[in-house]
Amino acid sequence: MKRIRIGVMFGGQSGEHEVSLVSARAVMAGLDPARYDVVPIGIRKNGQWLADGDVLATLEAESDVQLLPGGGGHVKAPEFPAHITASPQAIIRGEHAAPHAIRGLDVVFPVLHGPMGEDGTIQGLLELAGIPYVGCGVLASAVGMDKAMMKAAFNAAGLPVVPWQLVRTHEYRADADAVIARLESSLHYPMFVKPANMGSSVGISKVKSRTALVAGLTLAAAYDRRIVVEQGVSAREIEVSVLGNDAPIASLPGEIIPANEWYDYEAKYLNSDTRVVIPASLSAQQSFTVRQTALQAFQAVDGAGLARVDFLYDEAADVFYISEVNTMPGFTPFSMYAKMWDASGIAYPDLLDRLVTLARERGTRAEG
Repeated sequence: MKRIRIGVMFGGQSGEHEVSLVSARAVMAGLDPARYDVVPIGIRKNGQWLADGDVLATLEAESDVQLLPGGGGHVKAPEFPAHITASPQAIIRGEHAAPHAIRGLDVVFPVLHGPMGEDGTIQGLLELAGIPYVGCGVLASAVGMDKAMMKAAFNAAGLPVVPWQLVRTHEYRADADAVIARLESSLHYPMFVKPANMGSSVGISKVKSRTALVAGLTLAAAYDRRIVVEQGVSAREIEVSVLGNDAPIASLPGEIIPANEWYDYEAKYLNSDTRVVIPASLSAQQSFTVRQTALQAFQAVDGAGLARVDFLYDEAADVFYISEVNTMPGFTPFSMYAKMWDASGIAYPDLLDRLVTLARERGTRAEG
């Protein structure tokens, strides 16, 4: 049987560059070498594309080791450093300018998190090149990356979200007092301040006072021109994995019990005291409700392939507020997406196989 030639794309220009490297290492190790010819494609933080040579080790050696989930003890200088490739378009299309090693890809697995990778940009490039790829399409990726547009889609679908406000960075810089007055009149402390287009809790602050709100808005404004400010609620962190195209399925729900006050980058990736409970301690009815709501959220953004849907469960009100749909979640065997599927009966290598099959099925339909 001819092996599937799969390009695994990783790194990228977002603040989640290091998380992507860890996800990609796991994906490449998990793909069965009897079935797949794995072609690594790296993207530096400056946007340069790399191939030919030890691409992953090259990017790991250039990365901020302190941000690598699980630590950077394995990082060392690559024996065969990768070099700059031709243009992204030439690489994906397999044109003569592309290195021989990455011509003729059957499918691409873009293990990219955050802007310039998970937000529809890479997906659009792959669509133009006519190459099937794992995960959501351009629309779902773009909406899933932008927290304001995502909440608008959920509102339109009648799905529960916490009260929130959109702040445009230029408005805040022009008249901070007016923006703060608007936020304090419509929401109350604590609030969460988030860049509209980031993930892995990068640039997010939990604020409990006006002084902290100013600091949180200033931090978020450094990452994005649009900022989402959400009402803080006393809630449990519940997550559900979704898999499929037109008829998606939902995993058993899991619960995150963060080591810190809330689930920030340090609690997610660097603090071993954060606990995970799978399946989450919920009644049968609560589990059914959150899984169905996850599927509705996935379909509200026109999801495909995979997503992890995150919830805030307000026990007092018995309401599962949708926090976000993550269209390319962390993808190691120890990440929540894979762990919830493992608990639901789909092991990591089988999960990768299913995702590749879904990508190729979707690509075939697009051609037809």
